[in-house]
Amino acid sequence: MEQRLPKGALGGQAVLEGVMMKGPGGYSIAVRLPDSRISVKFHQYQSYGEKHPVFKIPFIRGIANFIESLTLGMKTLTYSSSFYEEEEEETKTDKVFKTIFKDKAEDVLLGITLVISILLALGLFMFLPAGIAELLGRWISNHFLLSLIEGIIRLGVFLGYVALIARMDDIHRLFMYHGAEHKTINCYEAGAELKPENVKNYTRYHKRCGTSFIFFVMIVSIVVFMFITAEQMWLRLLLRLVLIPVVAGISYELIRMAGRSDNAFWGIISRPGMWVQKLTTREPDEEMIQVAIVAVEAVLYGKAYADAVNDAQGIVLPNKEIEIEDLESF
Repeated sequence: MEQRLPKGALGGQAVLEGVMMKGPGGYSIAVRLPDSRISVKFHQYQSYGEKHPVFKIPFIRGIANFIESLTLGMKTLTYSSSFYEEEEEETKTDKVFKTIFKDKAEDVLLGITLVISILLALGLFMFLPAGIAELLGRWISNHFLLSLIEGIIRLGVFLGYVALIARMDDIHRLFMYHGAEHKTINCYEAGAELKPENVKNYTRYHKRCGTSFIFFVMIVSIVVFMFITAEQMWLRLLLRLVLIPVVAGISYELIRMAGRSDNAFWGIISRPGMWVQKLTTREPDEEMIQVAIVAVEAVLYGKAYADAVNDAQGIVLPNKEIEIEDLESF
């Protein structure tokens, strides 16, 4: 009988027309090409925790995992989108970056995109709710009540944002692949054979989902930020920024325990986050499930399997495509 990975060892995310899966030995990206073939790439990779023991320490590992997931997610999403990019004329900005940064131009642009995305997220989910709470502070003097209201506003902004982008066609398909990713992991962790007819019978919700992690972050932040009592608004915002790693670390430990336990208590704790997944996942079709299965099997069986899948379909990944290098080079 095949030896299976322990529960919690397999994770992933949806990418453009595909799925990324990550396991102990590396990660894979399976993408449904415009001609309906499935391209798959496997990359050996050691996580921060595997390379540096300090990142295995509770709470610290949550911070490292968050940064790692964010970086890997951006790189794999960019890789998958390369299969659907139309030929465009090189802009002046592209030429300047290539002149200055040479072969690293693409990584630098990706880094800038990541920084801008983080700044926009901070503005929308932290500074905007804090600003609204500041205005309400003219009429509400109770600090704890005001912190609670701010947290509820933050959660409302997040849910509204997700509900809004879910109406976009591309995001809707991304959420379908998200559902395929969850169903496939659930099927594997249940010990069933990875076949489309089996996978489709499993739920599209999962306790360890990134959506649930963000929900935990929202709830934990309400509690942590209640202890910020500085009078100056700029100082309160600064302290919120400083405490983000603390919030991420606590949230990671909570979702990690919830994902590895089947008892009723953790089931109740996980339920609100899984309700939010109703917004970020959709029921996939069979072709999407096939892509997710290929991604999982590539993680389980490695590069030889990925090469065999590509060879059987006559797929050659040209050198001009985005290479996924060790994240420490990012």
